[in-house]
Amino acid sequence: MNFELTKEQLMIQEMVRDFAEKEIKPKARELDETSTFPIETYKKMGELGLLGIPFPEEYGGSGGDTVSYVIAVEEIGKACGGTGLSYAAAISLGASPIYYFGTEEQKREWLVPMAKGETLGAFGLTEPNAGSDAGGTQTKAELVGDEYIINGEKQWITNAGYARQVIVTAMTGVREDGKKIITSLIVPTDAEGVTIRCDYDKMGVRASNTCEIVLENVRVPKENVLGDPNRGFSQFLQTLDGGRISFAALSVGIAQAAYEKALKYAKERQQFGKPISMFQAIQFKLADMAMEIELARNLVYKAAWLKDQNKPFGKEAAMAKLFASEMGFRVCNQAIQIHGGYGYMKEYDVERHLRDIKLMEIGEGTSEIQRLVISRLIGC
Repeated sequence: MNFELTKEQLMIQEMVRDFAEKEIKPKARELDETSTFPIETYKKMGELGLLGIPFPEEYGGSGGDTVSYVIAVEEIGKACGGTGLSYAAAISLGASPIYYFGTEEQKREWLVPMAKGETLGAFGLTEPNAGSDAGGTQTKAELVGDEYIINGEKQWITNAGYARQVIVTAMTGVREDGKKIITSLIVPTDAEGVTIRCDYDKMGVRASNTCEIVLENVRVPKENVLGDPNRGFSQFLQTLDGGRISFAALSVGIAQAAYEKALKYAKERQQFGKPISMFQAIQFKLADMAMEIELARNLVYKAAWLKDQNKPFGKEAAMAKLFASEMGFRVCNQAIQIHGGYGYMKEYDVERHLRDIKLMEIGEGTSEIQRLVISRLIGC
């Protein structure tokens, strides 16, 4: 086993870290306070090739691997959790399904502009009554002639307000066993009947664009079906496997930011005549934080490596997402504790990290769903 990053991966890490430090981190607190989506930042990311890291050059990408991509997610998330979330969603949810399941024509039409950073994409799965129970999708699509007519509602959809298209899951029929047939459809956001509202007032990741989508008699050609029309359910499960690696990497990035702030503060804060980093109670907290971050990062890298090797990675992705998200919450909480009263103040940023990390235990499948996935994959 070789745990060293390749020369190319190290170059990407250095480039993204430098970009995040200069372009993202200085704006993070303001973006959080104003709940502003930094569209200009994404344009710069596109120019650097960051939005196409895991896609081949023939589709406008950088030809990198999944490990390189999760390195980028971690570095961007470390600078700003909300920016990191939208970055991860643009690739793992907006672009990847088209790359893996799309026709050549769909890839040229929809994937290439995303990989080049010319536009963003979104993935419309969650509904008011279909969260963890994604099979309970109520959005319907009826094939009439050469078009699908779509009616339904999606919520908490990342990047929809800035996306050129949204991949929508909809019920298109019923199987013999009574279960719904779920189909994925590429829906242009400017199509007639599409209404997008982005006015959620969120606890954290406030720099990320989160929207509600209402579809009223929206018509799309049947050529916009993504993949097998009868396998939309299994396709989005595969999509979520990749997305879980992204969420895990983002969790590591947010936790790393909180840990570094806590370590720096502990060395500077004087109590009883010496830095609090000299007290064993604080040392043990920091040691546990460093250990758990390293464990989570290794889980993320392993899941990403398995994906790159075309090996099964669903179990490892769920483990990485579960452990990293819960680890992140513990680390951010302890970072506030180490800061004491100052940690409760916005100017020290650690309270923002705690608000940002909480979504990691909910999005891309809750911690409870991850445990269910893992239990099934270990043969329970």
